[in-house]
Amino acid sequence: MAVPIVLAAGSPLLAWRDGVYVASSFAGMLALALLLVQPLLAGGYLPALQARRGRRVHAWLGAALVALILLHVAGLWLTSAPDVIDALLFASPTPFSAWGVVAMWAAFAAAALAALRARIRLAPKVWRLGHTALAVVVVSGSVVHAWLVDGTMEPLSKAAFCLLVLLATAKVILDLRAWTLIARKRRSADRR
Repeated sequence: MAVPIVLAAGSPLLAWRDGVYVASSFAGMLALALLLVQPLLAGGYLPALQARRGRRVHAWLGAALVALILLHVAGLWLTSAPDVIDALLFASPTPFSAWGVVAMWAAFAAAALAALRARIRLAPKVWRLGHTALAVVVVSGSVVHAWLVDGTMEPLSKAAFCLLVLLATAKVILDLRAWTLIARKRRSADRR
């Protein structure tokens, strides 16, 4: 997990950037790193952090993910507000911007859904399906965003890391079978 970030720290492209931009870039890379840990926690694949403890860490890291995204965007805003405005309005000429914005809003929605879970009284299966669907958008959008950015991350380690994030997410989604709620509803509707 640290290899792509360590390699990015040695990038010659950093020599031409100010500290705010560099910090913003690393906030984005750390957010991507959390996207590898989050599904592993949700699926209970980290032996020391299973069950309730793992869910608690998952929630805290979800909050950290939102904070890192905010730092990433705020740093980019400070270095080039017009570019951020173009990205948020889907008017940016760079294709990676739209993927990042969609992933950002999906992350905010997933965090809001988690924070408001008790208050809005969603059935656990409905909540899990919604949270999982948003997580898929976050992960896929973030991976495409990271892949399309031609920046400080070294291409081979970035590709391997993005693949690990996708595989971990897919494994947990398949194992937790969140979509079974949809299949059951279809079957019961077909019986009527």
